[in-house]
Amino acid sequence: MNLLVRADDLGYSEAINYGIAKSVIDGIVKNVGVMVNMPATEHGLGLLKDVEVCYGCHTNICVGKPLTDPALIPSITTADGYFKPSKDYRSATEDFVVLEELMIEIEAQYQRFVELTGRQPQYFEGHAVASPNFMKGLELIATKHGLKYSGISFDEKPIVVNGKKVYISMDSMGPDYDPFESLKKLTEHPHADGVEMMVLHPGYLDAFILNTSSLTIPRTLEVEMTISAETKAWLTDHAVRLLTYDDL
Repeated sequence: MNLLVRADDLGYSEAINYGIAKSVIDGIVKNVGVMVNMPATEHGLGLLKDVEVCYGCHTNICVGKPLTDPALIPSITTADGYFKPSKDYRSATEDFVVLEELMIEIEAQYQRFVELTGRQPQYFEGHAVASPNFMKGLELIATKHGLKYSGISFDEKPIVVNGKKVYISMDSMGPDYDPFESLKKLTEHPHADGVEMMVLHPGYLDAFILNTSSLTIPRTLEVEMTISAETKAWLTDHAVRLLTYDDL
């Protein structure tokens, strides 16, 4: 079977960067989403310098400061110039994101990705926010620049990336989460008509993560799963081929 393992959040913090780098260099992760607006972005890219990895732009509108003047994007920023936190999006009864404002920031993050890496992202998607206008803005910018847009599915139906069906698995927020058990379930019962994608958020923890993210301990469990001999043996025994977005 074919499996695409993706790690989100490179750049979130230095601790996260170390965990993702471990998951790539010593583990099974071949696709990494970069948060380009964060202070630790260049640190994360530096850890993976000269490492073969498929990079995506993990567009972020809920952590840290925007690349755009906050005055131009008031619907997604606070009075002190930071992005509104993810809890504001989750608790909203309607989509407060203004598409025209949002696209300014999405474009800025795309351009920053190119500046940092010297190339286009190999895929394009978004971080942690389920706003319909966010999804629409991402798709519009991806189309503008000819990028592989990787969307979100909320009903277990596949997304379509470059004409191929992709089934997303992301169990990290569930109770009693065991990433190896999730991997086994995914590889034992693959869909016959598409590619399986396991979205991970591997990382180690620091004060910044503990203060800004609701996802903490599972990140460390995912690092251990990606590098374990048991995981690698399981994938070999089940003839799992690890893909990148370039394969889609």
